[in-house]
Amino acid sequence: MKNRLTTLFFCLFIGVNVLAQKPTQWRGENSEAKYPAPALIAQWPADGPQVLWHFEELGEGFSSPTFANGKIYCTGMADEVGYLSIFNEKGAFEKKIPYGKEFEVSYPGARQTPTIVGDLAYIVSGYGELICLNLNTGSKLWSKELAKDFGSEHLRWGFNETVVIDGDKVFFTPGGKEYNMVALDRMTGSLVWKSAAKGETAAYCTPKLIELPARKLLVTHTGSEVVAVDAQDGKLLWSYPHPNQYNIHPNTPIFQDGALFIFSGYGQGSVKLNLSDDGSSVNKVWSTEKMDNQMGGAIISDGFVYASGHKARGWFCYDWKTGEEKWHSTEVGNGVVIMAGDKLIAYSDRGELALINPTPEKFDLVSTAKVEYGTAQHWAHPVVHNGVLYVRHGQSLIAYKISN
Repeated sequence: MKNRLTTLFFCLFIGVNVLAQKPTQWRGENSEAKYPAPALIAQWPADGPQVLWHFEELGEGFSSPTFANGKIYCTGMADEVGYLSIFNEKGAFEKKIPYGKEFEVSYPGARQTPTIVGDLAYIVSGYGELICLNLNTGSKLWSKELAKDFGSEHLRWGFNETVVIDGDKVFFTPGGKEYNMVALDRMTGSLVWKSAAKGETAAYCTPKLIELPARKLLVTHTGSEVVAVDAQDGKLLWSYPHPNQYNIHPNTPIFQDGALFIFSGYGQGSVKLNLSDDGSSVNKVWSTEKMDNQMGGAIISDGFVYASGHKARGWFCYDWKTGEEKWHSTEVGNGVVIMAGDKLIAYSDRGELALINPTPEKFDLVSTAKVEYGTAQHWAHPVVHNGVLYVRHGQSLIAYKISN
């Protein structure tokens, strides 16, 4: 108790807002990428949705913007240094805060989407430094070097995990035999618990935090397994084999109707697992190798799953209950899918934006557009905030008008 009071007084002294505030999440609330858009435009103009503004000096990277405190936050890399750029919601640039060396090899640029809680930002560099930044002063409140402090192995394509925060805990997956998953005090960085889990490497995955009546659990991918640990103490609850060719599993699991949807690329595909009432076990319901999305997420809506494949080219719709394939289409390139209001929005690896009606009857394509700004790969996950679609492409951040 004394240590917590000391921390509280220290944080108040340096101007950090320690009042309870809901942390931002990767792919929005519940990490489901379902964004409110009550006045959504039913069909885009022939030349695509109107560009409200764009910013061309974000720095290299693949991360998504996040929104808090009436601001927009997004990471990027310039001259091998990672920066957190901050804008107001009208797109006016305010400042950049450097946070350390960033990943300059194997698809160079910032990977992680920052997690914002009040006046603090939590960022993981591609080289595995976990950093807590004071947004007011730009200084580091604390940091951890994952290799030095937790014995992490550097990943071939850099760390890509967005930290999950619940109350006073920060959850992360360093990987390895002893500190496979950890919980840290979010104000001090001190270790709360460690979990050996299955002892595998990290796998680029942001965990899913699930709250059940019996417990909270964290579910994530490691090298060749999906693992679940108790969020209170890190105890391993269960594991389920889900390997692929390169141990690359960036997709956060989806939890709906008491079941988990687990999916990854390279031909591995998808599996639905029923989760027991207390979260202590799972059992397989159905699986498919076709919906093998590499890193673009999936949407479950009105009893159907929508996602693209990877080795299986094109887009798929599956019955969530039975696993029956409803349709397959190659009209749009593989990529990311989110939901805005009652429509799907796809962002393909060919730079296409597509507005789609979610229906099991057919691939119901409403409108398409081409992302004209930015360079390099089209991999960042779009975000919808206050009826505006935000797309990050390389050094560009683009805001599109998609609502009336």
